[in-house]
Amino acid sequence: METLNTLEDWLAYCEQLHPKSIDMGLERVRTVAQRMDIRFACPVITVAGTNGKGSTCAMLEAILLQAGYRTGVFTSPHLVHFEERLRLKGDPVNAMDLVAACARVERARGLNDAEISLTYFEFTTLAILDVMARSGLDVVILEVGLGGRLDAVNIIDTDCAIITSIDLDHMELLGADREAIGYEKAGIMRTGRPVIVSDPMPPQSVLDRALEVGADLWRVGEDFNVSGDKQQWGWAGRGRRYSGLAYPALRGANQLVNAAGVLAALAALRERLPVTAQAVRNGFAFVELPGRFQIIPGQPTLVLDVAHNPHSVAALAANLDAMGYFPTTHAVFGAMADKDLAPMLARVNPLIDRWYFTDLPTSRAASAVNLQTQWQAQNTRKDASSNTFADPMQALQAAIEAADPTDRIVVFGSFYTVGGVLQQGVPRLHAKHLNP
Repeated sequence: METLNTLEDWLAYCEQLHPKSIDMGLERVRTVAQRMDIRFACPVITVAGTNGKGSTCAMLEAILLQAGYRTGVFTSPHLVHFEERLRLKGDPVNAMDLVAACARVERARGLNDAEISLTYFEFTTLAILDVMARSGLDVVILEVGLGGRLDAVNIIDTDCAIITSIDLDHMELLGADREAIGYEKAGIMRTGRPVIVSDPMPPQSVLDRALEVGADLWRVGEDFNVSGDKQQWGWAGRGRRYSGLAYPALRGANQLVNAAGVLAALAALRERLPVTAQAVRNGFAFVELPGRFQIIPGQPTLVLDVAHNPHSVAALAANLDAMGYFPTTHAVFGAMADKDLAPMLARVNPLIDRWYFTDLPTSRAASAVNLQTQWQAQNTRKDASSNTFADPMQALQAAIEAADPTDRIVVFGSFYTVGGVLQQGVPRLHAKHLNP
């Protein structure tokens, strides 16, 4: 153990601890958390859902920071650096704080000569929660990694649950339909505590679970509503109203749904976490989240999006369509093998002229060749083309070489895909004829 001096050492160690990368259940991780005495005196907001979790957490954080609160936000996965998973007061955690926390997790799981096996996610979640508990925070925001009911963050009782859009993803673990998946997401609810459901058509299982546990249900369309035009929007809910709001800085039509849920959560917690209307306006104006329909100015235009399931790819397609005309659209795409790839490819294929399929640095990923084969099986466009590449940066470089200044390049799919082109920072593209 003396050799584990860096965060990279600890992360490599964590990967070897458990025979499975995912082991659903809370008993092991809860036991270690109790040994570590992890607890929070401040309000906790827990966010679950298929899509929109990261955006929701980012908007909550931005508004609460503007209101002067000391925030802690745990999200996953990361794009480039593991430290991105924990932001304290708006900044990534110091790696050495995580190193110290990992050592505390290791001691706690080995107490009483009865060593408890933890997965990579469980071990690192405990380390992150431990750092948060020691940081003197005013509010804690926890993003569920997978599902909700059996996710490691659910060992912490939430003061306000948010459930964003629910769609089909991770079906081998969460269930075969939206009802089963909704039941898993609803596991973060607590008796007497508010639960914000921002999905306009939630599965019945979510509503039933709220009634069963006696949660304070806030439904979009019933307990809060949004309205607006092309210039501005408004929100109205229980005892609170906002008008003349600028649209969130995060791009995409789907962000308004997430923003509505954020305002409902803040309304539900207003006695413990009061925020001013100006903090709300500034928070929405300044919020940033890399990789969520992120448009990088340049020639050609570059779009980064971690859309990696049919629902999020449909949103990406709608957002791309709304961008206007580009002579040619190039797409760098890599994804996990367990994703429902056929509808994803079919939905966005009419918008993509040249595909650059890429391998990813994980055994869970579909190979570039496999992605290309699946695309070829459903492609009916004679004017579309494809190639395969060993990694996302090689694929992006090939797209840059092939693109004209007025084209656009879309990098989407897994976090590994988008993160792979951000390894050296945000690419700034300059068309070939513009170079000196």
